Amino acid sequence: MPAERDARAWRDEAIRRIEADYNRSADTHLIRLDLPRFPGIPLYLKDESSHPTGSLKHRLARSLFLYALCNGWIGPDTVVIESSSGSTAVSEAYFARMLGLRFIAVVPASTAAPKLDAIRFHGGDIHTVDDPRTVYDVAHRLAAETGGHYLDQFTFAERATDWRGNNNIAESIFAQMAAEEAPIPAWIVCGAGTGGTSATIGRYIGYQRHATRLCVADPVHSVFHRHFADRAAVSLPEGYASCIEGIGRPRVEPSFIPTVIDRMIAVEDAESIGAMRALSTRLGRRVGGSTGTNLAACFQLIHDMAAQGQTGAVVTILCDGGERYGCTYYDDAWLAARGVAWQRHAERIATLFASGG
Repeated sequence: MPAERDARAWRDEAIRRIEADYNRSADTHLIRLDLPRFPGIPLYLKDESSHPTGSLKHRLARSLFLYALCNGWIGPDTVVIESSSGSTAVSEAYFARMLGLRFIAVVPASTAAPKLDAIRFHGGDIHTVDDPRTVYDVAHRLAAETGGHYLDQFTFAERATDWRGNNNIAESIFAQMAAEEAPIPAWIVCGAGTGGTSATIGRYIGYQRHATRLCVADPVHSVFHRHFADRAAVSLPEGYASCIEGIGRPRVEPSFIPTVIDRMIAVEDAESIGAMRALSTRLGRRVGGSTGTNLAACFQLIHDMAAQGQTGAVVTILCDGGERYGCTYYDDAWLAARGVAWQRHAERIATLFASGG
């Protein structure tokens, strides 16, 4: 029928545009940092900030759009909706504009203003909620009211990405490590917001039969590490909140797969911010808070490896740049007002970078 042919032709063109955008983009860099105190344990940063939309979530947004398109959930007139703490919505707004679709981001009111500006820059509309726990219900309601599609990263992140390969982040890491002296990392460290990245990396490690172990770094005020230790823990009481955007959740999300994870490390917000600040100084450019969380967990693993006489590479993710956090994580007054005493943690990490002391 003509209408069906038109819809199929639109879908084919939409997928072509997304694939063409991917082909125009180079892979993200893998940065090596040698640590004098820990010979034989190099640290690598997979720099996802170099994606066109500036964060790791660019990969997820591409996968979610392709998944929805191939399932027939998105058409030429579909309003696309997402619940997000910011970065996923920035990337999804980018792809929605590429396809000529309206995009609405449902975000907590506490989301950093530069992230909201980035969503708007890419043509997205913003719907803020005061209680972050309501983002799911509000997104579902808006999808019903508009006849649109809720991408629902928290449900579909772990299945939208092909964990066997197809240039997912895990395959990219191992390909880039191939020429290093320790091509198979001892540990890969990532955070969990949806759980999609940890599911992809953990499954890929198992599928390729690598000896690498997976560690997930989690804010202290998150349920994920509690659920990892005790499957009965599925949510946090009201009032628990981390200031680290993009990772950690008050409830266990459907995409979080604890059985592919070898270890979880809970990190205090102050330690995340301190590690973030120290790494920014070391690199000469700003990184985001979730990268600090990852880095804090890396150093705990590295200390443990050194104490046990182990060697091997540790790889983690530089999730996004710090430009979006100038009014939050890089504002000393903002941090002080929230009681985040980050300075001593920054000094400790800086010492490790400088001399290994």
